[in-house]
Parts: sequence; C-alpha cells; structure tokens
Amino acid sequence: MPTKKRLVQGNEACAEGALAAGVRFFAGYPITPSTEIAEILAEKLPYYGGHFLQMEDEIAAMAAVIGASLTGVKSLTATSGPGFSLKQENIGYAIMTEVPCVIVDVQRGGPSTGLPTAPSQGDVMQARWGTHGAHPIIALSPASVKETFDLTVKAVNFSERFRTAVIILLDEVIGHMRESVELPAHSEVQIVNRKKPDVPPEKYLPYKPDEDGIPPMANFGEGYRYHVTGLSHDESGFPTGSPKLTKELILRLHDKIEKYKDEITITEEYMIEDAEVLIFCYGCIARPAKRAVKEARAAGKRVGMLRTATIWPFPDKALLKAAKNARAVIVPEMNMGQLLEEVQKYLGCRIRVEAVDKVDGELITPGEILDKVEEVL
Repeated sequence: MPTKKRLVQGNEACAEGALAAGVRFFAGYPITPSTEIAEILAEKLPYYGGHFLQMEDEIAAMAAVIGASLTGVKSLTATSGPGFSLKQENIGYAIMTEVPCVIVDVQRGGPSTGLPTAPSQGDVMQARWGTHGAHPIIALSPASVKETFDLTVKAVNFSERFRTAVIILLDEVIGHMRESVELPAHSEVQIVNRKKPDVPPEKYLPYKPDEDGIPPMANFGEGYRYHVTGLSHDESGFPTGSPKLTKELILRLHDKIEKYKDEITITEEYMIEDAEVLIFCYGCIARPAKRAVKEARAAGKRVGMLRTATIWPFPDKALLKAAKNARAVIVPEMNMGQLLEEVQKYLGCRIRVEAVDKVDGELITPGEILDKVEEVL
C-alpha cells in the first residue's frame, strides 16, 4: 500500500490497520454500522494469505476467532451493539484462557435494535463489565479516521503482548466518516508478536508466567499440546478448585494489565494548563469538545479538554493531572453518563462534575457543551 493521501472511511482504516498489524483471520456476521470492515477484509485477506469466514451468528464468530488465534494467527472480529452482547461469553473465555484477539464494536443507538444507522457511545460499560466475573480489559476509542488505523494496530499489538482480548470502541460517526489521510505503508508499521516458549514441549507450562507476568504462548500445530479451559486452572492449564490457585490466577490476569497501565493509556491534552473548566471526552465527541474549547477561549473563558483514547483501564492519572487546577469537569457522552461516575469516583467531591448526555442519535454540539460551561462558571 503506497504512502499517499487517500479519502478513507473509518471502517476502512480499521480494516487497513488490522492488515498492517498482521491480522490474517476474520470471522464475523454482518451488522450495521460495522459491515464495511467485514466486506473489506473479505476482499483483501486472501491477498495476504489470510482467511475470512462469515459465521452463522456472533457467538460462533467469536469462538472462531479464539480458535484461529490458538493456532498462532492474529485474529479479529467486528460487530455492533446487539452482536457485541452475544460475543460476551466468549470474550470472557478469551480473557480466562489468555488468547490474543481483537473485537471491534462500532457502536450504534440502543437498547435492542435501537438506531442501527445512528451514533452512540452506549457500550462503554458493556466493554468493561459485559462478560461476567472479575476480569481485566483493554478498550480503545479513536476520534478520527487516522487514529482508527493507529489504534487498530495498537489493539492487535496489545492483544499479542499481554495475551488478552482487546476491544476497539468505534462509533457510527467515526466508522462512517471519510477523511483525507495518509496511511503508512505496512512495512513502516511497528508490530508485536506473542512470546514463544523457549523450552521443549514436555517441559512447557502454558500458564506459567515469565517475570513480566505474561506466559509464553505456544501455537497449536507446532508440537505443543496443552489443555485450554474456561475453568479456573493451574499453570498446566488443567482445572483446579484450589482457592489459592484461583486467587493467584485472577490476580495475575489483572496485574499483567495494571502493571503496564501507563503504557496502555493514550490521551490528548488541549489547553489544560490554566483551565478552570475541563472537558473530559472520548471518541467522536472530541471534535465538538475541541470546538467548544476554542470558542470559550475566544470569549476569555479558561476551558481545556482531556480526550482519552484509552477507555479501559480508566486513565485516572491523566484525569487527576488535567483537573488539578479545575473548578469543574464536564463529561459529554452519547449515553446516560457511563463514564461520568468513573470521573466522579476519582475526583470525589473536590471538583464539580457535570454531564452533557444525549441519546437521540444526534451528535452533541459545541453549543450544548458551551451551555454547560456557562452553567458551571
């Protein structure tokens, strides 16, 4: 792919990023507004020696992605809200069995069938807690077409590096928006591959971590045979009912993400140095938020913006730093306030936290954010 400016759709950038990162398997089920990702990969994967499967449903698609990844193939699936709900059990299985994979959720209005062609940010908490149990998760949310490419590469790299499922929370605006962008050649993209074992098959323990807390991963079909189960298991992979071993496993799954939280956290700061009012946002709301900051500054109001591209783990350090001089924090979201309580949790009662919520399928406007700025000043 030549390095030149092209008019690219967000979903197309996602597919291109997946290919650049080395994804060679896709399984999915068509669902608006993510379908273009499947269509593009159905066309292009064979040229890269990859495989595309249209599955009978979203549950099977997630299972196929896990199975392909166990053989060493970087794997990805794409869906939207209703399909994301169906994938949750197998997302939990991927986390428990430490199988690298990427799930793209191009969010739309809900609940249920909702607004299939209208934007939403309603799956933020489903990304964090959609599958049951005490589990960690990495979820990224791009704010532009170019960043969709970049974060798709990051998501694949994170999944391989940390042996976990990674979620990309696109939204319909970013997924269907077209921008003139320059995408790098695949040879210019830095990619990460999972660690391989350095011991023979008879000595391999598939869930024995190295010093970094992450176990090397042998690929099925390369002479290593091991047990994979969603049950609590020991380092051999076989089930265990031991409270001690179960606790050690769950804590390690969390620690291997928490330990590298600073590396995983990606944020953008805009005019926060002297901000009395901080706008905390993510995804498509970054654009009206930045416009609101510019207009507020032009009117002499000290307003700044912190945009997070990492939704989970929550960027608490970045938030606390950005809000250190603020009197109020405004959280505009296209839902009923899903990250609002996270912001409140970390800022406590020291700083006023206000929401700008919208659930009618329309984008939040700069004017609606500015109205809230006027209210808190």
